[in-house]
Amino acid sequence: MNQPILLDIEHLRIALPAGGDRSHALHDLSLQVREGECLCVVGESGSGKSMLAKALLRLLPTPVQVEQGTLRWRGDDLATLDDAAMRALRGRDISMVFQEPMSALNPLLGVGRQIDETLQAHGMKNAAQRRARVIELLGYVGLPDPERLRHAYPFELSGGQRQRVVIAMALAFAPKLLIADEPTSALDVTTQRQILDLLRRIQHEHGMAMLFITHDFAVVEAIADRVLVLQQGHVVEQGSCTQVLSAPQQRYTRQLIAAAGAVPAHPRPPLGQGALALQARQLEKHFSRRIGWWGRRTTQALAGVDLQLGEGETLGIVGESGSGKSTLGRCLVRLLRSDAGSLQWHGRDVTGLPEAQLRPLRGQVQMIFQDPFASLNPRQRIGTQLMTGPLAQGRSQAEAAQKAREVLALVGLPATALARYPDEFSGGQRQRIGIARALAVEPKVLIADECVSALDALIQVQIIELLEDLQRRLKLSIVFITHDLRVAARLCDRIAVMQAGQVVEQGATRNVLERPAHPYTRRLLQDFAVQAPVAEATP
Repeated sequence: MNQPILLDIEHLRIALPAGGDRSHALHDLSLQVREGECLCVVGESGSGKSMLAKALLRLLPTPVQVEQGTLRWRGDDLATLDDAAMRALRGRDISMVFQEPMSALNPLLGVGRQIDETLQAHGMKNAAQRRARVIELLGYVGLPDPERLRHAYPFELSGGQRQRVVIAMALAFAPKLLIADEPTSALDVTTQRQILDLLRRIQHEHGMAMLFITHDFAVVEAIADRVLVLQQGHVVEQGSCTQVLSAPQQRYTRQLIAAAGAVPAHPRPPLGQGALALQARQLEKHFSRRIGWWGRRTTQALAGVDLQLGEGETLGIVGESGSGKSTLGRCLVRLLRSDAGSLQWHGRDVTGLPEAQLRPLRGQVQMIFQDPFASLNPRQRIGTQLMTGPLAQGRSQAEAAQKAREVLALVGLPATALARYPDEFSGGQRQRIGIARALAVEPKVLIADECVSALDALIQVQIIELLEDLQRRLKLSIVFITHDLRVAARLCDRIAVMQAGQVVEQGATRNVLERPAHPYTRRLLQDFAVQAPVAEATP
């Protein structure tokens, strides 16, 4: 390539504080990014991908430090820039799309105001110009009715819409380099494709370079010019996208690619007719927000949802971003009260049960949340958070501590993690901690909301096998919310397809995926077939 080099990293070595699972986040890493190209950095959870991104912007947490190496931006050593120069660089020449948009956005401010703050921080003083630029950016990333949407709060938007807002914020000053840290990992295939098309369009129109961090090889194939593979902080392999994907030289790369295309080897054995663990009838949920001084806007998130979950069964809930999957999950676990309909746990009606009467039953039904960043308390050690549930159930301190160690081992983390804080873990590791916390109270029903979406393919397989093993041993019933039809095919006995708050189709997994009856289900399968042939993925 003849394009000038924008970013040049040589022999980068980042040391981790004592007590971690390894001594260094990155070992002797070297790479270059040229104008207009996209370099994808791939690897397992905890391989050092996000540490690389934070090092470029000098956003590493205090105990972590660059031990050696140089990071040059257009020939200038970033280490020599003072804080004012770095603040001017961030958001203008180099911007970043963070891994989880719900955590990256302030929940108390409208999204337009947050973009406005970025513009104001970089010297745009005229309020009318900032307002026009906010509306322009929201429209540019494909959000509908930007004038209205700029007043919306992050929790009022779907995952795909929040991701577009974060991208709009990053593009405020047309940066030369965009660092995208897992921007599509929690999105359904349709929304993921839209975001990738958006990024490709922006890159083409502005000649922008991208450092794209991902664990999804379908994304790599769609967007990358070159690929760099990381394992435990070491560069395993790098080269052109075609070379790495079609003729990988290293065993680890071949393992990652094989895991990404892994399909179930056997159909799940049929379940007998067991008792119902959970039943929902005609569930409805509405959200209302104020518009101006007197008006209100009401959104129907759930519309007459009927579901049944048998003991030992896994029911998959699939659909696009914004279809109502997460709202349904929160209603099933009674974190949200439904506005109409009924809900039963093991035959007991809990629809309108007061919290005081519901609390002793909460150990039966637990939830694994979609966002491992927001669902863990950043000020508490992992041990404290894992012990809270057992202690609330009346177990002793010693019993709770033992249970915390057991569930950490179940999800593949060492006991040393108990003494650490959430910000000392990668996104995938935090997701495993969230799963461990749900398991600590030994639930009978597990509501798993996109619990593997942030994990790389190798860890996904491990977590799915873990859930299958737990289900067999404990007769666990699982509501598995996912946008990944490959995962649903592997894990679920039945599938319910959601669109606009309604269940449009449900049935046995094989029937739904091989002989879909509803046009929306057929469209989902067509979108997914671009990445993974469903016929191969069905059990």
